[in-house]
Amino acid sequence: MSIPSDLEIAREATLRPIAEIAARAGIPESALSPYGRYKAKIDLDFVAAQRSRPEGALVLVTGISPTAAGEGKTTTTIGLADALNASGARTMICLREPSLGPSFGMKGGATGGGYAQVLPMDEINLHFTGDFHAITAANNLLCAMIDNHIYWGNALGIDERRVSFRRAIDMNDRALRSTVVSLGGVANGFPREDGFDITVASEVMAVFCLARDLADLQERLGRIIVAERRDGTAVTARDLKADGAMSVLLRDAFAPNLVQTIAGSPALVHGGPFANIAHGCNSVMATTLGLRLADIVVTEAGFGADLGAEKFIDIKCRSAGLKPACSVIVATVRALKMHGGVAKSDLGREDAAAVERGLSNLRRHVENLRGFGLPVVVALNRFGSDTEAEFAVVREAMGALNVPVHVCTHWADGAAGAAELAATVRGIIDGGASSCAPLYPAEMKLAEKLRTIARRIYRAADIALDPGAERRLAAFEKAGFGHLPVCVAKTQYSFSADPTAMGAPEDHILPVRSVRLSAGAGFVVAICGDIMTMPGLPRVPAAEAIRLDAEGRIEGLF
Repeated sequence: MSIPSDLEIAREATLRPIAEIAARAGIPESALSPYGRYKAKIDLDFVAAQRSRPEGALVLVTGISPTAAGEGKTTTTIGLADALNASGARTMICLREPSLGPSFGMKGGATGGGYAQVLPMDEINLHFTGDFHAITAANNLLCAMIDNHIYWGNALGIDERRVSFRRAIDMNDRALRSTVVSLGGVANGFPREDGFDITVASEVMAVFCLARDLADLQERLGRIIVAERRDGTAVTARDLKADGAMSVLLRDAFAPNLVQTIAGSPALVHGGPFANIAHGCNSVMATTLGLRLADIVVTEAGFGADLGAEKFIDIKCRSAGLKPACSVIVATVRALKMHGGVAKSDLGREDAAAVERGLSNLRRHVENLRGFGLPVVVALNRFGSDTEAEFAVVREAMGALNVPVHVCTHWADGAAGAAELAATVRGIIDGGASSCAPLYPAEMKLAEKLRTIARRIYRAADIALDPGAERRLAAFEKAGFGHLPVCVAKTQYSFSADPTAMGAPEDHILPVRSVRLSAGAGFVVAICGDIMTMPGLPRVPAAEAIRLDAEGRIEGLF
């Protein structure tokens, strides 16, 4: 008997009208702006009216350092929420929207898998409700207004050599990383170097995800620094009078999106910054709304806990005043074997010794999350080749740390496959053991914040600051931005800046080649190693297998 694909399972699912899902979450139909029958935006007036309600408990799902074997973090987020709903706890899911870049590049989709999916899968993975197009348009409107201002006399005195704000597109396109604009003569402006970031790494995306309401959105957009004058003073989007028009472009997108899981759990899918080159969490708007509508909200932070979870706590929770009650670290035996040195082609063979070696990565993430004051549960996604001997190695190692481990089968069994995990999570929430707090105080120097992350989370011996980056950090502090948190952009595949250094490397040096000030978002980005803010497509992109069948249905997207 063949195992059905994620797409086949999604097509066989019976979706409920979105008004029915909204009613389960306490959202009246009058507060919905439907996008077809199965997805809708929630009116901002309704969102604002919920702000006086008490908040439920927040559960963070994160993972070990990702591998080519796959871990299933989104699938676990969905399976856990479905299981919590099945247990009687009113639960909502808060996820990021998928980017077209990885959908057509490496992954082919990001809506969970098996019987733990959010639907309609193909629509969410593609244009969805147009949020990313609005963010891209707002970003590029600002770019157009920068060059237009320079063209018409440059009253603000922008130094054309110091325009820092970059264009954006939601696609992996390495050819756009570094460009020259305004070629073709005087009528087209003044030629200068420029470049593109992928939309999910743009500051406009970060602003969109961290803003509390429309007023805060416009305020943050206005603070975006786009360039410097010759004397080094900053020029902002507000100086260009671009913040109002950008807010107009983003107004409708700013309303959270409501969809459903296969089991009918309500899910808010909104915003989508990457966790390796941005802060990696869904919107504050969606998370806070979910907390006021549900007893429990299950959310996910991107990539491994060293990136997504650290930024979730030090950036998102700090900014929004959130206090997670519990964390779930997702792992697989297959991924642990890869961290233990086994090639992907050999993962089907039992190798308890390799699992033991790979556990160094899981242990490190457990220690780090506990260092934040968060209780931890480990969810092991089960694959057909896994053995009881390999599970026993994980249980014994985590037992020594007093960390519960649950082997989960929600991909195949839906909510029932995560029932034990849900029971443990509810017990932790009821016990109130979380004392979650940021890693560093706001008043710490920026370089020391970066060094603290490197030493305590990555176990680096130190950081190596490029001299130019060191000067810029000092300039940021002089300009009054020293209180901001730091957002590290580095490879997701390792605790170090070397993507081939698996397991739990330590005593390495974290190379910081440049820093950027995201004054609107409210953090400083530190770009480490060879990481790029515009990814490229792989040798064989997922796009090659995505097509329409004879009936016009999408194939190959997942």
